[in-house]
Amino acid sequence: MNKADSERLGAGLQKLGYSPAAIEDADIVVVNSCVVRHSAENRVLSKLGALKPLKRARPDVLIALTGCLVDSRKEELRRRFPQVDVFMRPQEFGELLEVAASRAPAVPRDDFVLRPAPAVFVPVIHGCNKFCSYCIVPYRRGREHSRPIPEVVTEVEELVAHGAREVTLLGQNVDSYGRDLPERPNLADLLTAVNRIEGVERIRFLTSHPRDMTSRLIHSVARLEKVCKHISVPLQAGDDAILKAMRRGYTVNDYRKLVQRIRRTIPGVALATDVIVGFPGESEAQFERTFSLLQELRFDTVHVAAYSPRPGTLAARKLPDNVPGEEKRRCLAAIERLQEGIAAEINAALLGQRVEVLVEGLKRDKWQGRTRTGKLVFFSHAADQLGKLVEVEIEKTSPWSLQGRLVE
Repeated sequence: MNKADSERLGAGLQKLGYSPAAIEDADIVVVNSCVVRHSAENRVLSKLGALKPLKRARPDVLIALTGCLVDSRKEELRRRFPQVDVFMRPQEFGELLEVAASRAPAVPRDDFVLRPAPAVFVPVIHGCNKFCSYCIVPYRRGREHSRPIPEVVTEVEELVAHGAREVTLLGQNVDSYGRDLPERPNLADLLTAVNRIEGVERIRFLTSHPRDMTSRLIHSVARLEKVCKHISVPLQAGDDAILKAMRRGYTVNDYRKLVQRIRRTIPGVALATDVIVGFPGESEAQFERTFSLLQELRFDTVHVAAYSPRPGTLAARKLPDNVPGEEKRRCLAAIERLQEGIAAEINAALLGQRVEVLVEGLKRDKWQGRTRTGKLVFFSHAADQLGKLVEVEIEKTSPWSLQGRLVE
């Protein structure tokens, strides 16, 4: 979501006549913050600190802070970060664009290239109504607010006209899409509408909530030819008591049945999940139940994080952060080792297979892109392959990526 916000703000600045620049040369520096975990917030604070010398050396440089670090307490933020000129809540870019327009270095451009990229992100629903006990998002991004289907379709059509071939529809809880709109469309309706757009080759969506993933949505993913068979469904914990304390609204067995239904309906689907270790009160036995469930369900990708209290959330207010840091790190490492082995076995089955890859860029002299199931693939070729859908024969596999050769 932050990447999509940055792209939108960047496009707005480009339209005013600005262009991307290195920080030391920039007229405007925008820090887009994430505070979903303590480590992410620390990186933001470090970056803001590093900008102090720049502001002292060049007082005219305009420094702006946006993202989830910015809440309603802007006066407090101004005291903490006097080097920052503009504070903007997520998606509220008007103030910065007004100031930037008054300083614009060139005539505003109507011919700029809007986010020229093969794969793009399009937010379709902002905020979240779930209020999981550990999550700061509803407090910083607000309640759910969906964009109408015609508005999303128009944006996707514009992006396709500028070179996009794959679109990822975004939401903190994308499965809730449309519930707040008068017509009450749902995500399946939106996927169907985007699937009809000429020039779109692939469609993805992030992130789902197990409580809201309907059978209709699952069947739509199976039926619509442009929708990638790659779904992220965060688990967070494999113990019912921990799930209840997290306020997730489902049981382990509910989740297990959902995974079974997805795999039964969408053969060959790739599944990703998120897990939090060290949640307040989590015992060794409860962690082992999470570990065992991951062994059983065998996801393609597992994003694991150690719990860190976020000020203002229910967990931070009511539950002591009583799992030692050493224990959190041990559990995190155990899941990472487990998943490395599972992913290695899943990816090894692709050795010798031919896969379709959308080429997204060049990295260390190799083209890189992803399969429809989200596997990262690298291959070498002298000619420009950016934005192409190509066939690659897999010659080497690892838990994290695949290596292959272009099939001419």
